[in-house]
Amino acid sequence: MTTSAPDRATLLARGVLQEVIAATATKPGAIVLQLPTSSYQIHLRPSAPLESFAAGVGKRLVGTITVQALRVDVVKTGGGRFVEPVFGRPRRVQGSVLTTDPASGTITVNAGGGAAVDSGTLPIVIKLTDPRNKPADYQIGDLVCCDVFDGATFQNA
Repeated sequence: MTTSAPDRATLLARGVLQEVIAATATKPGAIVLQLPTSSYQIHLRPSAPLESFAAGVGKRLVGTITVQALRVDVVKTGGGRFVEPVFGRPRRVQGSVLTTDPASGTITVNAGGGAAVDSGTLPIVIKLTDPRNKPADYQIGDLVCCDVFDGATFQNA
């Protein structure tokens, strides 16, 4: 199994802050990240207070998107790299493995560039929560797919 340390810049998601959604009684606040050269508008929970994003609507964001996987499977065929749905919180991620990190129990995948709605790269850090999944189970370049828990986060670089 391969562990790699690509350039940190290639592991950062880039997009435009489309909207800041205030928290309600039943839902936490979120930011909407519009990905360049795509139709994606991904709802993410920011690591910083929502108020710190309010003045940045329409401006570029660079940071790390992290999700927690239910279970991650290596797939041999499929629809390429993507995040479902195109609008809203991530529920399913499929992408090629960019790096593995045994210390943090994560893999980073490129979930972008696989469809007409998404022509760029989209690095996403996937926290492995199923005890049957270990970072060492995946090789750089493997195509993997997983459903993810609610609560995808964004942390500014």
